[in-house]
Amino acid sequence: MAHLKLDAKKIARCRELAENIARPIDSLIQSHTTVAIERTVLRLLGVNGAVKRSGQWYPEVNAIIDDLHTDLLPKMSAAEKEAPPLSRGALYYFVNGMIQKKMPAAELGHAVASRKVDLLKIPFAPDAEIEKLARELCQKGRDWIVSAKTTRDGIRKETNDRFDPEGKGGPCLYVIVATGNIYDDVIQARAAAQAGADAIAVIRSTAQSLIDYVPHGATTEGFGGTYATQENFRIMREALDDESKKLGRYIRLTNYCSGLCMPEIAALGAVERLDFLLNDAMYGILFRDINMKRTLIDQHFSRRIIALSKIVIHTGEDNYLTTADAVENGHQVLASQFINERFALNAKMTQDQMGLGHAQEMDPEHPNVFLLEIARAQMTRDIFPKSPIKFMPPTRHKCGDIFYSHLMDAMFNFVGVLTGQTIQLLGMMTEAMHTPLLQDRWISIKNAKYIFNGAKDLGNEITFKPGGMIEKWAEKVLDDTLAHLEMVNEKGMITAIGERAFAEVKRTETGGKGLDGVIRRAPNYLNPFFEIL
Repeated sequence: MAHLKLDAKKIARCRELAENIARPIDSLIQSHTTVAIERTVLRLLGVNGAVKRSGQWYPEVNAIIDDLHTDLLPKMSAAEKEAPPLSRGALYYFVNGMIQKKMPAAELGHAVASRKVDLLKIPFAPDAEIEKLARELCQKGRDWIVSAKTTRDGIRKETNDRFDPEGKGGPCLYVIVATGNIYDDVIQARAAAQAGADAIAVIRSTAQSLIDYVPHGATTEGFGGTYATQENFRIMREALDDESKKLGRYIRLTNYCSGLCMPEIAALGAVERLDFLLNDAMYGILFRDINMKRTLIDQHFSRRIIALSKIVIHTGEDNYLTTADAVENGHQVLASQFINERFALNAKMTQDQMGLGHAQEMDPEHPNVFLLEIARAQMTRDIFPKSPIKFMPPTRHKCGDIFYSHLMDAMFNFVGVLTGQTIQLLGMMTEAMHTPLLQDRWISIKNAKYIFNGAKDLGNEITFKPGGMIEKWAEKVLDDTLAHLEMVNEKGMITAIGERAFAEVKRTETGGKGLDGVIRRAPNYLNPFFEIL
């Protein structure tokens, strides 16, 4: 494949800056926990039921953590808030309850959530006994994730998994389903797989990322998408496994691991054998106004789980170009990719798990727009050669003209195969009108298959003109990225975000949703998962 001539020293400096930028955030991560992390710990112990509270079904893990923290906060003095019970970790109280009540995790979880047992009123066993059992239980949780991964890998092998992280086998055809009803989603997902799709993303119900709990069970009434729940994951994975065996090729499953329940979604996705998860270090901050601290702490723990499960993440830099001009601000995408890469490495992820995102969102009326799009796509592929790059289709400049929209998607597919993109989210000609119908998806897949097959080796047949427009544009974007990262490094990531450093969006350290769910760890905080994941 043709490659751009890029300055290796500038790329290395960008990575060095990203590491510097991440260092203070790592100190924040190591000294804090969140209510979502504590709920995740209980889920990995096997607490995954629901109880009725205030007339509606509510996850047991939420009920337990509410009683240990959220509902206690208004009753605490200022001094008590400095060291709330959860600063020791939910595991400390819960494992003590298992010891004293002689109950397994699931049984105790239901009893505590039903308020038949109060964890704060039980006498405490010796710390050494609590810590010993806690480690054993966390090891079983880890084994649960590994077992699910082994099962998934076996099915992949059995059904001929053709996914190549470096994109050498051509882009993976990736489509979405978004009916709101998991059972209707299954019908559409099977149809898409039969038409040629390699991966199915189940779009999440609108604003689920702002709900501080994961709904329980199968759901049929999502808006703009389907709720991400453990049961919905299981239903879709079972259907795609069945379809994979019928088709003789493995179909990958994607969902959204972002928002206030990011670590929980990671854990549920891992045990239900998902392949891809949309997981970004800054997306929740910028586009859902979730508190900075909450998001940055949660993304690390979620990625520790993802790293163990060998799930491939998709980062959300494509969203930057829906709020900021793609020509003027494309360097922010590359800067964020470097930062996302560093946060992923800090969470022990390998490069073949980092599906770094970007998009073809430049104004189609811009002169030589395809040369600029090729430059951006190729430089992303060249800078992150071992990562499965995810390329997002045009959306911002689409309108109700389905023929023009279909042509835009065709050119997007052409750029994707030319530059060796790994994961190609296929555009829909009705993007600006409604959620795709079966025939829209079929037409989109047919478009991509035609172009991917007809130009599959074109990238090996061409070279880029030295000093030409494509190479010069790539150099400019890299220079702008380096300058941007120097600025973020000088100011600090939190201050820089407060000054609109990314996507023209301003957020503050104390603003956004979920800050009250951030807790400073006590010196005797107990959570062996941080060591054994």
